[in-house]
Amino acid sequence: MSDVLASNPTNEFDARAFRRALGNFATGVTVVTASTPSGRKVGVTANSFNSVSLDPPLILWSIDKRSNSHEVFEEASHFAVNVLAADQIDLSNNFARPKDDRFAGVEFEPGEGGAPVFADCSARFHCEKFQQVDGGDHWIMIGKVVAFDDFGRSPLLYHQGAYSMVLPHTRMTKRDEGQPPSSHFQGRLSHNLYYLMTQALRAYQASYQPRQLSTGLRTSEARMLMVLENDAGLDLNQLQREVAMPVREIEEAVANLKRKGLVVDDNDRVRLTVKGVDDTESLWSIAREQQEKVFGQFTDEQIDTFKAVLKAVIAS
Repeated sequence: MSDVLASNPTNEFDARAFRRALGNFATGVTVVTASTPSGRKVGVTANSFNSVSLDPPLILWSIDKRSNSHEVFEEASHFAVNVLAADQIDLSNNFARPKDDRFAGVEFEPGEGGAPVFADCSARFHCEKFQQVDGGDHWIMIGKVVAFDDFGRSPLLYHQGAYSMVLPHTRMTKRDEGQPPSSHFQGRLSHNLYYLMTQALRAYQASYQPRQLSTGLRTSEARMLMVLENDAGLDLNQLQREVAMPVREIEEAVANLKRKGLVVDDNDRVRLTVKGVDDTESLWSIAREQQEKVFGQFTDEQIDTFKAVLKAVIAS
């Protein structure tokens, strides 16, 4: 508790200050859904999700007692917790705002008990209603997990009233000071260009790829957007040439990007939407920052020479 509350217990409790203090605890963002036997669906954005028990597998979340959605959760036999990925802010906002039909225009499929579940989440938990506990001005809803989906996508976070993303802590990505270089980086290996290129790429990706993944896009999807950024559109063969991925992965990435509203078909070519252009600009900002961080120590002349060498190797 704060010093003010501790030293002045008779003071009126400041609810706003309490909410701000709670906001220091960063949470994930979920959309919890349910459906009645008659087909009435509800979905609410909640950051109160948490684990309770492994045996049996129990989770909880809480809902405001004044919420009109609560009666559906009471009637439904199951509910689903959709843990949102970093690129699902629009989905979070959609279910956080008052609307006549929050599911209008939203793609979903029925989960256990008919509870709607969404694609491209970080994870999904299908829950059988287990217990409802009185928690002040909220009901604490405890569910028994009967099935789950782990997609491993970077999650959307909420901190101090704003959306945020996961990034690795600097202590986890930097080599400990004083740690000697690898004993293998000696002798003939230190002069082997292929070895040096692969090691350089690995070092570059160690801090770059996590930032790229924190946008909620898979590596293949991000690569696709950045290839399309300066083009009116590319067909499947052109995409394959530019991104150097198998056709199956390209088709899957394009399908995901279409579902997210980032690309559309245009006469057998894939083209960015307005939203796709905005998201691509964010990817390029991350790329520029990484490039400046890594190559800022070199002169323009050195960078130009390095580019020339790389382009010559690629062309050969």
